This record gives sequence, structure tokens and C-alpha cells, in this order.
Amino acid sequence: MNLELTPEQKLLQQTVREFANAEVKPLARELDETGHFPRETFRKAAELGLTGVSFPEEYGGAGFDHVAYSIVIEEISRVCASTGVILSVQNSLFCDPIYRFGDDDQKKRFLVPYASGKKIGCYALTEPQAGSNAAALRTVAVRRDDRYVINGTKAWITNGGAADAAIVYVNTQPEKGEKGITALVVEKGTPGFRVGKEEKKLGINATACCELSFSDCEVPESNRIGAEGEGYKVALSTLDGGRIGIASQAVGIAQGAFETALAYAKERQAFGHPIADFQAIQFMLADMATEIDAARLLARRAAWKQDSGARFSMEAAIAKLYASEMSTRVAHKAIQILGGNGYSREYPVERAYRDARITEIYEGTSEIQRLVISAWVLKQY
Repeated sequence: MNLELTPEQKLLQQTVREFANAEVKPLARELDETGHFPRETFRKAAELGLTGVSFPEEYGGAGFDHVAYSIVIEEISRVCASTGVILSVQNSLFCDPIYRFGDDDQKKRFLVPYASGKKIGCYALTEPQAGSNAAALRTVAVRRDDRYVINGTKAWITNGGAADAAIVYVNTQPEKGEKGITALVVEKGTPGFRVGKEEKKLGINATACCELSFSDCEVPESNRIGAEGEGYKVALSTLDGGRIGIASQAVGIAQGAFETALAYAKERQAFGHPIADFQAIQFMLADMATEIDAARLLARRAAWKQDSGARFSMEAAIAKLYASEMSTRVAHKAIQILGGNGYSREYPVERAYRDARITEIYEGTSEIQRLVISAWVLKQY
């Protein structure tokens, strides 16, 4: 693994950072307070190719690799975690399974307009009673000739309130457990498909996170991604890539909080000196910088492994576990450095603290990551 970014990756990083500072950062506080989905920012991100970073240009993508994708999500999340995860879902949870498991017709219908950012997608796996135990789905789909009839409810669906289509994981043969799960694309406007309440959350408030319900909702067999009964494999494989996106989001959140704390420490005076002169502050900054660097390297290693074509489940789990918990620790220290100002909404570190917390939960909780990692450890050692 070469740790040095390529000239193309460096240029992309610079371009995305400039875009984030100019177009995303000025809106971040307002988005957090209002919860409005940033459609115009999404459109501008699409013009830069950020809605389909690692997909071929023939499918509407930008033609970069997954290391580049990790860089994009980090740079956007550095200034706005909501916008970061909106793009992460679009890339890794909607477009990726269609690219890897969809047929040519599905790629034309569902990959090209979504990777190019003309439309918005979401990933509907979680249910009110099925989170970490994803095999316990109660949303069912009954086959009727060349159509599936869906009934059930999905919960906590990021982008759900704004999406033009959802990849919905349903039980087509409940008696088979995880082997009875199937993936179906359901488009907005399909009779029986309804967007429910939008969740009021601690953080990432602009993500249109909603409940989705299905009542005798019919979709054609041609909208099935992969074979019937292969949905669980599609879902878990997709989450591997999604975890790289969340690890990168966590790094970005932490980097933004660190930069704010560092600048503040250089300016804030106490006892006649900038507080950055005091060893207590220096040690916190040193710990923050070290943890961010370690998490970034783990995320990029996982992305590099994905680009190699080898299985990367373990690397993704390690990156997601460490980066998410690191992000909370760094945001905590940033608040401490800013003191009372850190607790105020006038400064972005309190938002970073709230946003960081979800990275330990969605796309596989820290406990699920530890299960994945421990299973590998027990086999290898």
C-alpha cells in the first residue's frame, strides 16, 4: 500500500476542500438548526462528480477509486456531517449494490441517473424491531406472477424523505431466515409506498431520516437486485463499503473539531498567555492529532483493499470501529479546549460532538464491528 496520494487524488482533495469551504460550510449551522435537506448543495456536488465518485463514467460516475471516495467523504464531513453522510449513502449504499449486483438494464435505469446526481437514493434495511439483527426482517414481499407485493415498515432511513428510489430489503420466504431475504428497488410514487415521519435526532439533522411504509406496494420483478433470496448477501456486502464511508465521515468530523480547537487555543488568552502554551492543552492536541491520523490511515487502508479487489470486510470493520469512537473522543476534547464556548452553539464543536455520536451506531454498531473483528481474530490466531 502506497500512503502517498496520487496527483489526481491530491487535486480532487484540493477541489473538494475548496468546494466544502465555499458551498457547504456556510450552510452547516443553518442545516443543523432547520433540518432542511440540502438539495441545492447536493446538485452542486453532483456537478463535481461527488455523487458517484468511484463508478465508471459510462454509468454517470467520476471514474475515481475508493481511496478518492474516502477523501471526498472526509473533506465534506469536515465542515458538515449531514452533507457527508447524504453523499456516503448515495455512493456506497445505493449506487454500489446496483453497480455490483444489478443487470445492464438496472444500471441504465438506476445507476446512471443516481451516480450522476440527477436523482437521490436510499438504503432501506433497518426496521423498528430489526437493527443489528438484520436477518429478523418483518417486511414481506409476496410473488405474484412477474411482480412482488410488499407490506411492512422501514425505520431510520437516511435520505428517505428526499429519495427518488429506495433499495428495500424484504422477506420473500420468511421460513428460510436470512436466505429468504431479497433486495428490491422501489421508486417514489409507486402506489402503496409512503414516506412517514422524519426523525428528530441528536445530530446529522439535515439527512431526511424517515420511516418508510409499504402497503400492498407492487414492484416488477425487473426491479429485483440479484437473485431471489440473495438480498442478505447484497445487504452485508454493501455495508462493508458503507463502513468505509462512515469511517471517513468520522475522520472528517474529528478533523473539523480539531482545527477549530487548535485555532482557538492559539488565540484564547489565559494568565497572560495563549492557552496553547500550556502543556495540558498541548497534550490534548497531540492526542487528537495522533488519533485522527491513525483513523485516517485505517480508512484509507480499507479503501485501498477494496480497490485491490480482495475481500475487505475486516479492514472496513476495524476502520469503522476505531474512527467512530475516535471521533467522539476528539470532539469531546475540542469542547474541553474551548471551555464554555465549546458548549455554545456559536462554535461548531458542540455540533461535531453530536454528529460524531451516530457514527458509532449506524451501518453497524461498535458492538457489531467487534463481533466481526473477534470472529476473524479467533480464526487467525
